Amino acid sequence: MLGIESRTARITWTVALVVLLLCLVYLVRRTLFIFVLALLFAHLLSPLVNLLDRVLPASRTRTRTPALALAYVILVALVVLVATQIGSRVVEQANALAKRFPDMVASWQQPPSAGGAPRSFEDEMMEKVRVEVAKQSSTLISALPQAGLKIISVASDLIYVVIIPILGFFFLKDGRVMSQHVLDLFEAGPRRALLNDVLADVHLLLSHYMRALMVLSLATFTAYSIFFSIMGVPYGILLAALACVLEFIPMIGPLTANLTIILVAAVAGSHVLAILIFLVAYRMLQDYVISPHLMQQGVELHPLLVLFGVFAGAEVAGIAGSFLSVPVLALVRILYVRIRKARLAAPLVAGPVAQ
Repeated sequence: MLGIESRTARITWTVALVVLLLCLVYLVRRTLFIFVLALLFAHLLSPLVNLLDRVLPASRTRTRTPALALAYVILVALVVLVATQIGSRVVEQANALAKRFPDMVASWQQPPSAGGAPRSFEDEMMEKVRVEVAKQSSTLISALPQAGLKIISVASDLIYVVIIPILGFFFLKDGRVMSQHVLDLFEAGPRRALLNDVLADVHLLLSHYMRALMVLSLATFTAYSIFFSIMGVPYGILLAALACVLEFIPMIGPLTANLTIILVAAVAGSHVLAILIFLVAYRMLQDYVISPHLMQQGVELHPLLVLFGVFAGAEVAGIAGSFLSVPVLALVRILYVRIRKARLAAPLVAGPVAQ
């Protein structure tokens, strides 16, 4: 028809549909990100729901709803406990640091007289940091009001703190039914088997990734807060909470948290060298021992690929892109591995039939 081959027409329509789908995803990217967060939240809470579902008395008509309700009650209780015991101290220390930071920077910029005595390695390092902070002091001080405005803008989106658990509830309640409906779109055969394997791998990936992130964040907060308390570092709970939150952003988040901790410790006059040694030692322990052990199932990505994903995700979608870069790359890897295995297995299946 019109001199166009049917194969060319199918390829053209496929490309047009893919482009249209990408445009639609871009238009609804904010809503899509909320649903992705809800899906990740559901995978994070699923072990508790499964445990409660096994513990509660069984019956013929019982659903997962009682286990879900009890899991959410426990979650709300934990959030209230953390907010009252830790959140109030974090807010108090953040307000104190915001008020005192300009004066601390101004006084810290004046180096003490050495009096001709030999200078230690820590003194040399502090002098270099002092020079750099002196150059960027105006930027640092002016950034505080901007950070406050950023916090206000984030606080205006607190409605999503309610929406995400609600969406996660439906994912937990009807996730298996949703997966079955997707599988029912395909007839029994290789494609359905491939899709079933991909969905199982994605579920395993998201479950291990979110649990690993939560464990790493809690371990970071615990280790940092204990060390800062022993060393008497000012604003220790605030700095530990900052490192805990930024742990969710691969590589770039921990680096930013550590630089911030060193800067605040230097300006406050704490033991910068001891803090630097602790941060480097803990980073090596977490990156080479704890993190590989927790993420050994599903997230098998080279560090260079992770760095590329983090920077590319930041350019495309900011902090949200950096946060989702690792699971997206791991998902692409799953698709590649499963499709490759299916293609390699196809000749083996078709071989005996041809004979």
